[in-house]
Amino acid sequence: MSTGAERLDARRGAVPAAIGIKVALTLAFVVALTVPLDQLEGKGMAFRFPLFMLSAVVVPLAWRRRFRPYPATADVLLVAPFLLDTLGNLVGFYDSYEATDDVLHTVSWVLLVASFHAWRFRRGGSAYAVSKADSWLLGAGVGALAIVGWEIAEWIVAETGAGGGLALTYEDTVGDLALSTAGGMIGSWLGVQYLAGANHSD
Repeated sequence: MSTGAERLDARRGAVPAAIGIKVALTLAFVVALTVPLDQLEGKGMAFRFPLFMLSAVVVPLAWRRRFRPYPATADVLLVAPFLLDTLGNLVGFYDSYEATDDVLHTVSWVLLVASFHAWRFRRGGSAYAVSKADSWLLGAGVGALAIVGWEIAEWIVAETGAGGGLALTYEDTVGDLALSTAGGMIGSWLGVQYLAGANHSD
């Protein structure tokens, strides 16, 4: 029986959506790196560029035609947070709306952890060797590790001034850790509920 992720991947618009979101991310960075915008000062866009664009190749490299159809759902969900963050900076939402960072940290980790499950449940086999509760915990843990790694990377950029540096505070860091972890927990629940298959153990 197919999984929820596989059914989504089999839709006609799945691959075009994966291509389109990567084109959008590329164009957003072309603007960010070539047009002088006040709202991008201190945002470390030059540092973000290679890191964010890496998200566009993770799923294709991991897939390597090992199964079909192409895991477009995992691809779109993985790239989407990086596009949202870039667009948020481009249009100045972070400076204009104080809640933008909090909202996007939460939403981004919902998407990232859902992407993790979309990939897991396309691989089959071992994904069903654990219960739904353990699958949820696994996804939540991956999300927590991801935000810890992200905050360490931001701290390095802030301390070294790489890529233009970043303006960070202790409150921002702790808030991001809490909100992203919560988002990861939500994303893990959604992933287990809607991207698995009926044969997943309870």
